[in-house]
Amino acid sequence: MNEKKITLIGNPNVGKSSLFNLLTGLRQKVGNYPGMTVEKKTGFFSHNGHKYQLIDLPGTYGIYPTSLDEQVVTDILSNPAHKQHPDLGVVVASPDNLKRAILLYQQVRELRIPAIFVINRIDEAEKNGIQIDLIQLEKILQTKVFTTDARSGKGLNELQNALAENVSEYSESYTIPNEFSDKINFIKGKFSIQNNYKAWQFLSQKEIKTISVEEQFEIDKLKQENKIIAKRLQVKETIDRYESINLHLEKIFTQSAEKKTSFTEKLDNILIHPVLGYVIFFGLLMLIFQAVFAWSGPFMDFIDESFAWLTGTVSESLPEGPVNGLLTDGIIAGIGGIVIFVPQIVILFLFISIMEESGYMSRVVYLMDRWLKPFGLSGKSAVPLMSGAACAIPAVMSARNIENDKERLITILVTPFMTCAARLPIYVVIIGLIIPEEKIYGFNMQGIALFAMYLLGIFGALGSAWILKKIIKTNFKSYLIMEMPTYKLPVWRNVLLTVWEKSLGFVVGAGKVILAISIILWVLGTFGIGENFNTAEEIVTAKNPNLADEELENEITSYKLEYSFLGYLGRTIEPAIEPLGYDWKMGIGLISSFAAREVFVGTMATVYSLGGTDDELTIRERMAKEINSNTGKPAYNLASGVSLLLFYAFAMQCMATIAIVRKETDSWKWTFIQIVFMTGLAYLAALMAYQFLK
Repeated sequence: MNEKKITLIGNPNVGKSSLFNLLTGLRQKVGNYPGMTVEKKTGFFSHNGHKYQLIDLPGTYGIYPTSLDEQVVTDILSNPAHKQHPDLGVVVASPDNLKRAILLYQQVRELRIPAIFVINRIDEAEKNGIQIDLIQLEKILQTKVFTTDARSGKGLNELQNALAENVSEYSESYTIPNEFSDKINFIKGKFSIQNNYKAWQFLSQKEIKTISVEEQFEIDKLKQENKIIAKRLQVKETIDRYESINLHLEKIFTQSAEKKTSFTEKLDNILIHPVLGYVIFFGLLMLIFQAVFAWSGPFMDFIDESFAWLTGTVSESLPEGPVNGLLTDGIIAGIGGIVIFVPQIVILFLFISIMEESGYMSRVVYLMDRWLKPFGLSGKSAVPLMSGAACAIPAVMSARNIENDKERLITILVTPFMTCAARLPIYVVIIGLIIPEEKIYGFNMQGIALFAMYLLGIFGALGSAWILKKIIKTNFKSYLIMEMPTYKLPVWRNVLLTVWEKSLGFVVGAGKVILAISIILWVLGTFGIGENFNTAEEIVTAKNPNLADEELENEITSYKLEYSFLGYLGRTIEPAIEPLGYDWKMGIGLISSFAAREVFVGTMATVYSLGGTDDELTIRERMAKEINSNTGKPAYNLASGVSLLLFYAFAMQCMATIAIVRKETDSWKWTFIQIVFMTGLAYLAALMAYQFLK
């Protein structure tokens, strides 16, 4: 039996996603539309022997797009040949704003799409004293009207039963203005269109994607000759429709005259207060940051220990050799490097989903939009940016909540500037080496330096956003036009499904890139050519006959690393990094920290023959004694230390972040631009700092 294709269509914040989750459960797929960063949700379910494919379209106010999300909806609904063009449309409405939903429903039906009308959150109508004459509404809409409450499942069975039924015919409710009749007739004749409203779309839409370039040129010429401006036609249609809808609503929609101050209004007096609103929001962000950073700790430690145990078990079970090393240090370590981020992703999206479900996220947008808009960002960019202080990976993923494509892209591109937890080990070690542990006006100088690095990240993100705002072009202007949904308790089913989707999406999508790069770095650091690499054990043993076994093993590991492919790569890039104050040993640290920034400290321990220690004090003592072979001076002095701090503050040097940026932008072009821009800025800042301070 063929699956019937059904789309959920509706304004933002009407509960479409809740209805989608209720119908499909875990039988759903989440991805991006081809070539776009707009999320695509598809689910499957069966009822009474019928099979259905359910598509949750992005929220839209009509078929005239003002964002990339709305463009996706228009493309699907207006093109019968589109893979996701529906057999049946389910237009979902909220009882407190039927007018917009009816307008959208009329446009859908006049595109000749069979559709039914669903009023979701019907429980809120009862609480707010709203009464709707459903019989009269069905006559106006010329279809069946269903009421549901996606939170409790009320009305779901009736809706499921209706999906298999045929929908009644629909007669056009919008009359094309007389002055356009001849143009409409011309279009109908030329393109063999029977429907007046579909012909009207050729005039009112900016472009028609189902016709050829030559045909579009002919339509544009027709518009130009008759001084037809598409936007004006869209506005006229909207005004005309609303006049008719308002007359109908006066007869079928009533609300109790006694209107008490609602719980939502009382709470909004606090949560969007000009002062208290920001205090509460930043307090909540601090809680989220602490949760992502602290609550995930035990889980990440458990994952780390589990993979360490697995590595040890596999290592002991197999004979020594390349296969052993590939499995333990390449594949298992690579998978561990993916899974270890899952606790942070789960915790962040748990909070974000609760904020979305409860209705608070709309207040966040309202509060932050005026401050972030000058930088080309959205109010919703606040959550990714602040979350980036914990980890850039879940932070970049959280930018999916931003509807405008330009604002979403800028947010993704600048979020890695925020000082994440992975940078802390580097900052702590380097600051400890170059900044004296003294106080100035009662403040610890090392603490001030660390705070300055966090500020640098913020300035880097906002400054870069402002530049990108000037460069990146979009066909859609961004306006803050939104409805504040009522506050409600989260539907935990929806919260858990969201967390599951994001976590699985990271592990499967970004994990492939991370695993591949982990294996490449292992190969580069494990293998080498030449006599020095092949006879490393004999050479080191001959030079250091009196060393203890552990110290000798560390020296051999350091020597082999020096003459591995990674070591040669470090020597190769030395001329490029020497102006920054670095030698080839620091170059190896820069390359290997591509796996993750914090790897720099561990790599330095190996390079300086300290083995696998993660004792920051031990590493710092050895680094303090290290002499740069190029300058004859301490390798970590004020000039080179500041240079290194600036490089790590700005460089795009984390393969997991690169992988997730590629996944979220669905573009290697923008990922490459981000890498080049951030690394170029890092190099320039480090170069200027070293040359000035040396």
